[in-house]
This record gives sequence, C-alpha cells and structure tokens, in this order.
Amino acid sequence: MKVFLDTSAFAKRYVAEQGSDKLMALCQQADSLAVSVIYLPELISTLSRLVREKKLTKAGYRKLKSEAMADLADVDICQITSSVMVSVISLLESHSLRAMDALHLACALAVEPDFFVSADHRQLSAARKAGLKIVDVS
Repeated sequence: MKVFLDTSAFAKRYVAEQGSDKLMALCQQADSLAVSVIYLPELISTLSRLVREKKLTKAGYRKLKSEAMADLADVDICQITSSVMVSVISLLESHSLRAMDALHLACALAVEPDFFVSADHRQLSAARKAGLKIVDVS
C-alpha cells in the first residue's frame, strides 16, 4: 500500500498529538510512503516554532530533526515538475486551498497513492474531490 503524507500528517510521527497513533499504525501498514519536496522545510518550520514557544527543548528539536532526516531515506519524495505546477494552479483555481496545501495535493496526484493522509479538512475535501482516497488523522 502506497501512502502519501502531507506535513500535517507526517509531523505526527515526531510530535505526539491527537491522531499520532492512527498515523503510526498507518505507516506500519504501508509498503511505501511518499511526501512532497516541501515536507522537510515545513516540518523544520513547525519544530522551530515549537522551540520558540518553549514547547520543545533545543535538544528535543535536534533529536526530532535527526529522526526526520533519517526517515527521509525510506520515503519517496515528489519533486516540483512542470506537470505538478499545472496541477497546483488547477487546484488553486477550483478549490479553497493555500498554495502549499495545493502543492502537497498536486504531488499526491502525481504519485498516485492508495491513500492521501492529512489533518487538514479543507485539503482532505479537495483531495476527495480530485479522486483520491483519504485518511483523516486530525
């Protein structure tokens, strides 16, 4: 089973919150995981914000960053291609999405996963309308 994870979902591997258990179980069942090329910068942004908000220590940040970097070795990364950009524009024109959410979704459409996983309801709605099977981990 091929699973595409947006950052809101994959972050649950590193930050324990509602939906983390569901996400971890799904990852264990998957044969392959895929993310967009913007996954790591978005994750680092989230972890850095948690450090600034004093919800994560600097040592905790370094540990989670190291784990995330190691995990990327086993994950397929969808690059931004011209066909992905055409899809992003189409998604933005037809759905109420933020640009980065449309980019995740366009990458998922390019990867053709068995499931698109997110914690973002607006993005999940657009994914369903685009023909993807979805899993909500919110």
